[in-house]
Amino acid sequence: MHVLLVVDHPYAGAFTHALAAAAQRGLTTTGHEIDVVDLHADRFDPVMHAADLAAWRIGQNADPQVADYQERLLAADYLVLAFPIWWELMPAMTKGFIDKVVAKDVAYTQPKPGGLMKGRPDRLQGVSMLTVMATPDIAYRLVFGNPITKAVFRGTFKKIGTKHLTWTNHSNPAGKTPEQREAMLRAIESRFARMTSPTPAGVSRRPGGRPPVRQVAGR
Repeated sequence: MHVLLVVDHPYAGAFTHALAAAAQRGLTTTGHEIDVVDLHADRFDPVMHAADLAAWRIGQNADPQVADYQERLLAADYLVLAFPIWWELMPAMTKGFIDKVVAKDVAYTQPKPGGLMKGRPDRLQGVSMLTVMATPDIAYRLVFGNPITKAVFRGTFKKIGTKHLTWTNHSNPAGKTPEQREAMLRAIESRFARMTSPTPAGVSRRPGGRPPVRQVAGR
């Protein structure tokens, strides 16, 4: 597979970057092609300016960097997003990547203005999120209701027909021992090393239907 790995964290030494590197090692082990986008290193502008929106409406874009990212997304079979969760959702750069890059006539079509979106079956087959947060995992799921999956999976990729969606969260890695953090990284490397198709390891299909969104606990 050709995998696009998008990383969003301003600190190169952050656990988010360590998770992305572990995923990359695992994918490399089994011969997948990996294209890494570091949004902060690229100084990506996440803001949808007036010129960007005007271009988007006619199926174009006003930002050469966005055009480059779109070409790389079109070449990908699978997308991995690695980012921290701040105030229950993704940081601005990840949101901007979705707003500006996962665009009409790139990741999906919309035959009628305001009508139903149609996914492009020759495009993206699956998406994984690798996240880090300070909130306890059980509180995020039961008290806050998993807002990240609602925004990214149900509110975005399911709408455009992407079928294979997985989320692996790591709560409070700063409060873990070095050994525990290393175990988390080994688990991510192992999971991505087992990825042999657009269906990620650990996700089973429902007979006759779409596979569920699956959260893989970061333990």
